[in-house]
Amino acid sequence: MERGSARSTRKRPVNLTLSEDLVTEAKRVTDNLSAVVESLLGEFLSKERERRAGLVENARASVALWNDFADRNGSFADEYSTL
Repeated sequence: MERGSARSTRKRPVNLTLSEDLVTEAKRVTDNLSAVVESLLGEFLSKERERRAGLVENARASVALWNDFADRNGSFADEYSTL
């Protein structure tokens, strides 16, 4: 969560629609629901960034493999191309 807190300490009100039962239960265990939600949101975003970076890296690796294959074997369409 340190990235989010280092980036900006400004706060602004937002509207969320949450289960009334969850909010009631959460308020019993914390006196700062906003801080809990902010922390959880920061963790979610960090994991989502990592997940998306993994997808990008996986795609790059796949492209590199296909390019290597094409360099070694040529294209399947080479024998049919009129170019």
